[in-house]
Amino acid sequence: MHLLTKHLKFASYFPGYMDIFDKQSDLTAHLQRFLKENAKIGFVPTMGALHEGHLSLIRESLQHNDVTVVSIFVNPTQFNNPEDLAKYPRTLDADVAKIDSVSNKVIVYAPSVDDIYNGNTVSTSFDYDGLENQMEGRFRPGHFDGVGTIVKRLFEIVKPTNAYFGEKDFQQLQIVKKMTEKHHLDVKVIGCPIFREANGLAMSSRNERLSHSEREKAAIIYQTLQAAKTQFATQEPQAIINFVTATFEAIQGFELEYFEIADQATLVPATTKIEGKKYRAFIAVFVNKIRLIDTISLN
Repeated sequence: MHLLTKHLKFASYFPGYMDIFDKQSDLTAHLQRFLKENAKIGFVPTMGALHEGHLSLIRESLQHNDVTVVSIFVNPTQFNNPEDLAKYPRTLDADVAKIDSVSNKVIVYAPSVDDIYNGNTVSTSFDYDGLENQMEGRFRPGHFDGVGTIVKRLFEIVKPTNAYFGEKDFQQLQIVKKMTEKHHLDVKVIGCPIFREANGLAMSSRNERLSHSEREKAAIIYQTLQAAKTQFATQEPQAIINFVTATFEAIQGFELEYFEIADQATLVPATTKIEGKKYRAFIAVFVNKIRLIDTISLN
């Protein structure tokens, strides 16, 4: 039984096969019937190369909304490395098949760059009250302007009630919440738990570029985060940073870009622990030039 069958009011609007749109004008026309009847629209924005983590977001949306829209779009304005953009996997047929395995009552939006940007592929500048200056923002200039640009545009096109994001990109999640708040967008942004491979490696589209042995060795990223969480109970942040730095210096083929312990709300790096505050550890590691990120709550 499909998860959406409980929303019987809208069952007749779904033809028994998946609706796929590549033009925003067609998508918005299709969604009008749902908006007119105040249907709850769930939205899962993705860049494709879907894995079980993405599918978990889709399942969550299906459980809590009348309609679920999934976008598949590799957004050029959030890549500050042209090589990374060129190598990013594009697997639309396989992505659609994976979505269909969850439910055929999902609306897929897979636009072209021109359909989104109308010939002007540039980012808008955003002020996220300093959230953009930490970690990913520090090492990927312009990245969060690109994220804000595409998410705001997709929110305007889809007009979702609820939007779902994975917590692996926790900084991005906080950025999207801040953008939604500052631009007074009527969308509830919901963070969902990280899905991990059997060895603990956070699921990511980039994992597909790892060799089998690299993928196995990359388990050390999550293992190190778990060790950091254990140490956080008794040690100050700098001692844990030193431990993590030494751990990756000893592993051939791995390069630690950053490890931060930060206030969960502001993302400002912590130099000491303050009672009552929530902290997270954030990490970015290159495994033979393939960049992987992860995060863990520390308390």
